[in-house]
Amino acid sequence: MNASSAVPAIRCAGLSKRFGAVQALHAADLTVAAGSIHAVAGENGAGKTTLMNLISGLLRPDAGTLEVFGRPAAFASPLDAVGAGIGMVHQHFLLAEALSVAENVALGRRASAGGWRFPRRQAEEELERLSAETGLRVDPRARVSDLGVGMRQRVEILKALTRGARILLLDEPTAVLAPPEVEPLFRTLETLRAAGRTLVLITHKLDQVFALASAVTVLRGGRTVFEGPLQGLSSDELARKIVGDASSAVAAPPANRPGAAVLEVCALRVPAEHGTGLHGASFTLHAGEILGVAGVEGNGQDELAGALAGTRRAAAGSSAKLCGTELLTLSVRSRAAAGVASIPGDRQREGLVLELSLAENLHLREAYEAEHAADLGGTWRLSPARMIARARGRLEAYGVTPGDPELPAGALSGGNQQKAIAARELSRGIKLVLASNPTRGLDVAAAAAVQRRLVAAAREAGAAVLLISSDLDEVLALSDRVGVLYGGTLSLLGSRGVSREAVGAAMVGA
Repeated sequence: MNASSAVPAIRCAGLSKRFGAVQALHAADLTVAAGSIHAVAGENGAGKTTLMNLISGLLRPDAGTLEVFGRPAAFASPLDAVGAGIGMVHQHFLLAEALSVAENVALGRRASAGGWRFPRRQAEEELERLSAETGLRVDPRARVSDLGVGMRQRVEILKALTRGARILLLDEPTAVLAPPEVEPLFRTLETLRAAGRTLVLITHKLDQVFALASAVTVLRGGRTVFEGPLQGLSSDELARKIVGDASSAVAAPPANRPGAAVLEVCALRVPAEHGTGLHGASFTLHAGEILGVAGVEGNGQDELAGALAGTRRAAAGSSAKLCGTELLTLSVRSRAAAGVASIPGDRQREGLVLELSLAENLHLREAYEAEHAADLGGTWRLSPARMIARARGRLEAYGVTPGDPELPAGALSGGNQQKAIAARELSRGIKLVLASNPTRGLDVAAAAAVQRRLVAAAREAGAAVLLISSDLDEVLALSDRVGVLYGGTLSLLGSRGVSREAVGAAMVGA
């Protein structure tokens, strides 16, 4: 049967959702053909994830209708959506790290005739069988805490499939993957589609839209602004539908003459927890300079950033001096007071307290620093009114939407959460910026906004910027010097102009 003439797998009409004063969705529409890969594109904050959360039963709409395979659906919980054949794979995985793969996959499923005892062998055999069929090979006995992000994503997909999902909703599925992991995922998705499943792909990466999907729905400002086939549509046309006519490209920063040494790293070693560790990195970073470090994830990036930020313990004999002062002996709070700004790789677990308001998140550091605390009402009792007033100005300056300082940080999209972190870290006197995958999972406009702030921190504020990113284009575009981490060893390849081929070869150990 021709997919276009069949009953749609999903049909949404006029779906709306409000969070307090924020209208996240305005009468959004979505129609997905059965047995297809359908892309949902849009900037961060456009309403993509909210729409998927409505379809998956995590949220209930304020207005509008939903049909699944032609039948009206009104889900009271995610279990109802699972019963209708819908599985959601979230960008931030929902796994119990202390449990095995098989135990995670079995969580939430109704008990079998075996009673209360967990049928471990049966669950492991079922998972091995499904892994072989789909190509999503993973050890069912492995503990989730020991798995990399690519393997964890496989577990999430397998969890949905074992629950009978005929429709898979994938929220930014490549945002957490290293480049070598993307192509195997693409093959898996195509295998699932060929087997008759329907896939909805939420992404901001246009090359992936054209590589995988047959049709696209574009959301902007919570509204559906376009829906149709990709055939005959160019990437430039699709980009204009997503962001409008505004240009969001970031020009390469102008060449500069580096200033005095800010960060001097010597023989920095960090023991491995799950990856390779860091083996004796040494480099000097100057005021006004951006040093970009590329590499496939798991080659020492977390160890390098964590040791300098104070969240990972360096081995004895390591040294990292900030303007002549040993950095590794300082607490995280003391490093912030000394002028270290940190944009961590995981904005939700390491960058924000999602339950706190934006105003509280934007002053997490300053509230503990006497000189700033005085401006906020005093060291013993902070003034909420002053915090809100100052936060409102910062949110506006950094383009965070919605810009209500009293909203919880968890209510924002990923891109706006990242801009809020940048607003906190870069709005004060800084000497060193540690930025780990600062634009991961962001749309073009949000990524450009964060990149412009990093460039401004170096060129205008005179800070030294260490940019650690798995996005090679980002590293090559922004960096004055380029390095590569491979197997825990840092290699400095040279100044601006180093070829993509040279960097790519170093990333795979050539």
